[in-house]
Amino acid sequence: MVYITEDMVRRRAEHNECEISSLEEVSLHQQDIERIEHIDRWCRDLRILYLQNNLIPRIENLSRLKKLEYLNLALNNIEVIGNLEGCESLQKLDLTVNFVGRLSSVESLKHNIHLRELFLVGNPCTEFEGYRQYVVASLPQLRWLDGTEIRRSERIRASQGLEEVKRRVLEQEEEYLRRRAKEKEEVQRKAAGEDGGNKERKAGFDGRRYTDVSHTVPRLEENKENQEVEENTQLRTTRPDLDEEQREREFWHTPCSFTPESRLEAHRHLEEKRRAKEKEREKKPKPPRTLITADGRVMNVNEPKLDFSLTEDEENNSIVLDLAVYRHMDTSLIDVDVQPTYARVNVKGKIFQMVLPAEVKPDSSTAQRSQTTGHLVLTMPRAEGEIKVTKTVPRPPRACQNRRSSSPQDHKRKNNFPERLEVDPSKHTALDLANIVPRQSTKEGPLEPSRTAPPAATVHSSFSDGFVDDPDVPPLI
Repeated sequence: MVYITEDMVRRRAEHNECEISSLEEVSLHQQDIERIEHIDRWCRDLRILYLQNNLIPRIENLSRLKKLEYLNLALNNIEVIGNLEGCESLQKLDLTVNFVGRLSSVESLKHNIHLRELFLVGNPCTEFEGYRQYVVASLPQLRWLDGTEIRRSERIRASQGLEEVKRRVLEQEEEYLRRRAKEKEEVQRKAAGEDGGNKERKAGFDGRRYTDVSHTVPRLEENKENQEVEENTQLRTTRPDLDEEQREREFWHTPCSFTPESRLEAHRHLEEKRRAKEKEREKKPKPPRTLITADGRVMNVNEPKLDFSLTEDEENNSIVLDLAVYRHMDTSLIDVDVQPTYARVNVKGKIFQMVLPAEVKPDSSTAQRSQTTGHLVLTMPRAEGEIKVTKTVPRPPRACQNRRSSSPQDHKRKNNFPERLEVDPSKHTALDLANIVPRQSTKEGPLEPSRTAPPAATVHSSFSDGFVDDPDVPPLI
């Protein structure tokens, strides 16, 4: 049995900041509640109360709700209308699809002078002859019945023949109550194991039911029947759950009357099936999801099923992951772990993992949460442009070390070697062969062999007569 607890009411009072003393509306539908209690003491200012689709058998503990205006008790097991005299402000009552068969209990609503709408669709009392006329005449304050407006002419006609209609309604009511008493006795016998409804049709040795047949059965039919029996026995040996399937099929396909007891039985059957499935899940725990394989390969995982986008910011040389986290979820429920090759986000116990297209710097990564959309943005700088400290290895000097080559082979060869940063050029110990041959300044022009000016021609006195000095002929010593 499910009881109405304070925690249940507070969880449905989120719109009122979980305060139940000043609560004006509460919805407790589809909770399998079997009794109304505590609400009239905890929520005195309640105006709207939803209790549809439960297992409530009677209306009770609502007399203190003086401000209650709307009560919804549809799809329950209520058989008698009553205990609503204290709800002075009640204007609408919904009892759709219940088991109200005592139509005379409608007269208890005369004290609710503000009642304007009443719904009794789907109850056994609606099948009585003169049902609508009896209700309209019994409740003069009512304006709508089962969604149909009550006009003045209809009210006058209902009040004129009320005595005759009331007599017929009471007769049908007594007949219904006798039938209900037999149904209750049958349910009690069935619960006690004294059900004799299937005495004439007993189950055979193969689990099937047979009726009386003639002894003159053809041989062909007998062989066919024996073959079916053998098939059934083989199925039982190969499938042990066949009996369970048969019981399940018989439970849902066996016709029965629609009563509060049958509704309770169906509910308990479903509850047992649900508990059995939960036990099976507990016995077989779900294996943990593989995030990293045995060979070190990182897997992409999206357990919370969140939308995401992975982009590259070329200007800042970084990778940006935008994860659409729920807007109203608290940030304390998010855990971020950035590794050089992947990023992992734990969102309320569920893992989101994404393999990155390039290596990043975890120490320089940032995680920010949007205050408007709630998205989580991870900014992860790339690790490609980082200067790495490496151990220098001495190499023999090369004469062409400073010479630049423009061929593609030289470029490829250069890219294969790591680049190093010279910290102090003055401590360079390698021999520089580039400055061995002095170079002239570009202003002086090309180098030319120096010529010594020829000595001035000397004229001797002995050769002064008719002698011409030739500059190409070396002088005589």
